[in-house]
Amino acid sequence: MTVCVFASSSSLIDNEYVKAAAGLGSLFAQSGMKVIYGGGGIGLMAALADAVIENGGSITGVIPSFMNDEGWGHPGVNDMIVTTDMGDRKKNMFARADAVVALPGGIGTLEELTEAITLKQLGLFTGPVVILNTLNFYRSLIDFLDHMVEGNFMRHEHKNMWSVANTPEEVIEAISNDKGWIDDPRKIAKI
Repeated sequence: MTVCVFASSSSLIDNEYVKAAAGLGSLFAQSGMKVIYGGGGIGLMAALADAVIENGGSITGVIPSFMNDEGWGHPGVNDMIVTTDMGDRKKNMFARADAVVALPGGIGTLEELTEAITLKQLGLFTGPVVILNTLNFYRSLIDFLDHMVEGNFMRHEHKNMWSVANTPEEVIEAISNDKGWIDDPRKIAKI
């Protein structure tokens, strides 16, 4: 099982987010789950990667060439794939992933999470999508997704495309206990 993780690259955030990212990285390594992530060497990306490496796990970074040229890659990640651009980066990550997890993050993480949900809605990605809601970070987004459903911009069935976890342990449980969504998501993609 390979888990694609999207996460913040900010080094200025509350340490509770860092602890959760490191805890999740440790759990991935201990459970034998491989990790693919954005390749960054700071913020939650670094905390996740450091914990996977320290616990003997497998991690692959995928970084666009301009970020690599800026020196933003994690120096301890030996398996680093350099892509031409951001779109190629995501395409590469999704193609290798069996599950997606979004840690707290900025606009890039939000865009990656919503693309994962969109791909699942269209049947182009079929694995679990888990939102790690550390310190209730994603409360407003979860409320907004509910608002979309209530307003009939998405079907009620679409709420089953993602799950919300409040701790790293719940992320592992959500991935391990995932029963899939529906056999043919395209049948209900059109409202």
